[in-house]
Amino acid sequence: MRTAQTNRSMRIHPGKISLAVKPFLPLAIAAAAFCLISIRGAEPAPPAMSAAELADQLDVVSQGSALIRTKLEVRSLAGAKRVLQLQIKQRRTKTTSDLAYQVLWPDEHKGEAVILHQAHGVAKGSIIVPQQPVRAIKASQMNEGLFDSDLSYQDAVENFFAWKKQALVGSETINGVNCQILESKPDSSSVSIYAKVRSWIDPQRFVPMRIEKYSSSGELVRRIDVTRVARDEKHHPIPASLTVHGPRKNSVTEFNGARIDQDVQFTDADFTAAGVLK
Repeated sequence: MRTAQTNRSMRIHPGKISLAVKPFLPLAIAAAAFCLISIRGAEPAPPAMSAAELADQLDVVSQGSALIRTKLEVRSLAGAKRVLQLQIKQRRTKTTSDLAYQVLWPDEHKGEAVILHQAHGVAKGSIIVPQQPVRAIKASQMNEGLFDSDLSYQDAVENFFAWKKQALVGSETINGVNCQILESKPDSSSVSIYAKVRSWIDPQRFVPMRIEKYSSSGELVRRIDVTRVARDEKHHPIPASLTVHGPRKNSVTEFNGARIDQDVQFTDADFTAAGVLK
């Protein structure tokens, strides 16, 4: 794989980031996405922001590109544990998200990858296993687990802050932080496996502390908790670790970020099977 060009980088450590950078909020979040690991902190939000303004700010600061190193750990209630070291390429704009997750370790899974793309609400993806044909991820499979974790493909690529239906529905204290609860619902132009998403936003650090995703019947399908918020040397907050509880009742997934290289110059080829397998 070719080495990507970057302008800024930082390592994530408890309490601070080793190199001062502009606060970073990319998905997801895992993704957020998972790419939530890549979500940056912003300047303190002004008082009395409307739901639309809050969602718009979260959407804007999620845009950009990054190369991320993270540890994915899936633990079962029976005590079994599975650990993967991942490299994540991500590129997000107002209307499009591109993600490429690749296993770096352990050796028996090295090179396995998942590519995800979403444009104008429609998501698709591919699964890559070395020496095997590339498999497409169907729309009906977007709720399945990324590398069989509790985070789904949809969770990794979806940007619910860009949905048009946004409302503030209350406030609650999460881990000692007084958060505003933002409720996001997809409209006819947004394709999602969820009927609504609720986010507990720290309005001072501008960091989502919890995200809950619900089905059309009102059932809680997935919950994502930010468990560690680090700071860079300029004291900008950044979510560094998160825990995911999904539909499976016998497992939990943790993501622990280790490094983020920001403003990486990616091309479309970086989000293809050929580009990932270089």
